[in-house]
Amino acid sequence: MTQLPLPTGLTQQLEALGGQLVWRIGKDELSDAVVVRLGFASATPRFSHLPRLRSANDTELQTAVEAGQIVIEWVD
Repeated sequence: MTQLPLPTGLTQQLEALGGQLVWRIGKDELSDAVVVRLGFASATPRFSHLPRLRSANDTELQTAVEAGQIVIEWVD
């Protein structure tokens, strides 16, 4: 796989955006699905109002990624 060079400034913009994001990764208590919750740092208090995620080990995460069974939730 060949990687193309990124446009000028994109790396810095992505790094700046990454510094403003928070995330949680784990398994849903009911469905056992691997969930990635993602949002801006200003949304951090709202994470606590969502159902808890159980911890997932590296093998469980890798299996879910390879199977394309990751649930991504944006937290406003």
